[in-house]
Amino acid sequence: MFQAHEIAMQLIAAVRPIVEAVLPYDKNLAVQLRSSATSAAANTAEGGRRVTRDRLHAFRVASAEAAETLSHARIAVAWGFAPEPLLEPVRVAEDRLQAMLWRLIHPRR
Repeated sequence: MFQAHEIAMQLIAAVRPIVEAVLPYDKNLAVQLRSSATSAAANTAEGGRRVTRDRLHAFRVASAEAAETLSHARIAVAWGFAPEPLLEPVRVAEDRLQAMLWRLIHPRR
């Protein structure tokens, strides 16, 4: 099992309640949240199967998508579409995923 992908799946699970809270107010933001979280997980999994530059590119895209997911979640809270306590699990999962992706992008030599 690829641990980084499991953390990416935890990010999706953490984002889901925010997506559900946002949907009645801003469908576009809900779609963007769902899309960025899904892309972070998909690119993490893809990077796990790629080699050389393809691998690094997939992990970099996953990192950017994870950052975008957190940003969208923060925006949802800032607009008052979702309560603040829903943000913490997203922050934790995104931080863990970023740490793992950093090590995958910058392996020790």
